[in-house]
Amino acid sequence: MEAAAADTAANKNGHREEFTTAIFSSLTSLSLNHPVPRYRCSPSPTADNYHLPNLPGLAMSLSDTDTKADITIDPASFREALGHFASGITIITTQVDDEPIGFTCQSFYSVSMNPPLISFSVKASSFSYPKIRQAERFAVNILSSEQSHVSNQFAMRGADKWQGIDWQLSPLGNPVINDSLHWLDCKIHAEHPAGDHLIVIGEVKGLNLDVATAARPLLYFKGKYGDLAVAE
Repeated sequence: MEAAAADTAANKNGHREEFTTAIFSSLTSLSLNHPVPRYRCSPSPTADNYHLPNLPGLAMSLSDTDTKADITIDPASFREALGHFASGITIITTQVDDEPIGFTCQSFYSVSMNPPLISFSVKASSFSYPKIRQAERFAVNILSSEQSHVSNQFAMRGADKWQGIDWQLSPLGNPVINDSLHWLDCKIHAEHPAGDHLIVIGEVKGLNLDVATAARPLLYFKGKYGDLAVAE
């Protein structure tokens, strides 16, 4: 799976988009039971004064590894490397001329607290995004661990993504998928081309105030869906 949005071009037979080319046959449990150590860098992490903490074990220079800065990056290897970064899953939605639009998106993140800005990335050749641009608004539906089927369904192309999906309109007029972990109501703030993708920045105008505290997020890690392990 690419690190950006799942709304990618379909193959010739064109049923399933790039996000769902892997077989999701098992779940990967991710545990947060062990605290992650925090390390302090120098005040100004430049090339001259950036330093790492002293960790036990043999010191090894990056030059001793197989990493080379000037090699050509193979797309499959790049995708596999990025798969080691666990992320949540969202559905980006809008409505144009009474038609609900949506696609699965893994590449979503916060940008600014003041003003409240978020961002997602989408394939430049996306079929859905031009309609979101036309509407100038969208909702981010953050999926729960019980909604992997929703993620799969909205990663499809050439099928009715909304079949069997319960939803309602947000205050801005964007489809909000029922039982999502959370949702954000946004207007497009800016758009930037980046390689074969677009970086879309949205300004949050509203959010869900009725959050199900018992729900857990749907995660994606190394080509598989996952869930947070529950501490006993």
